[in-house]
Amino acid sequence: MTKRHQAKYKIDRRMGENIWGRPKSPINKREYGPGQHGQRRKGKLSDYGVQLRAKQKLKGYYANISERHFRGLYDEARRLKGDTGDHMIGLLERRLDTIVYRAKFVPTMFAARQFISHGHVKVNGRRVTVASFKVKVGDLIEVREKSKQLALVLEANALAERDVPDYIEVDHSKQTAKLTRIPNPSDVPYPVMMEPHLVIEYYSR
Repeated sequence: MTKRHQAKYKIDRRMGENIWGRPKSPINKREYGPGQHGQRRKGKLSDYGVQLRAKQKLKGYYANISERHFRGLYDEARRLKGDTGDHMIGLLERRLDTIVYRAKFVPTMFAARQFISHGHVKVNGRRVTVASFKVKVGDLIEVREKSKQLALVLEANALAERDVPDYIEVDHSKQTAKLTRIPNPSDVPYPVMMEPHLVIEYYSR
């Protein structure tokens, strides 16, 4: 188990919010940070601290992707015409692991990354093992035939705690999904408020 995978149990408490909306989140029981001094970390954040917290929360939500990759998404979003924050959310939502999670093929973002790396997912008929693969509108994402009856997949399909957003078309009987459009930040079903404009401010300092 990687450090990044282990960190998911601390991310909610560090942020002080249930960022995935999970019923079993530790923040539901302990509304303070992890560690020996967690209960004393209540100081007011500076502007930089607020921006940093917004970046950590957004990065953590997407399975705590690496800083290098996250910064690369910012750089790519900045080169596009229009609102950089909107483009950054659009790029994050086009990641293959995000689509697999949104389609309810797996229960968590972290599971989506592992599910893809183990070869359970195909895009347009070809197996893809890179979680950060950029999905295009209209691409067909499907669970491999041998993987469709995995307990992980069947349990995730039945999850009542979240719905598939309207910009993803899903057929759970065939275990297929399509990205129908690039979403705006307001379309994305975050359980907590995300502030991409603060992330942009953090990187553009």
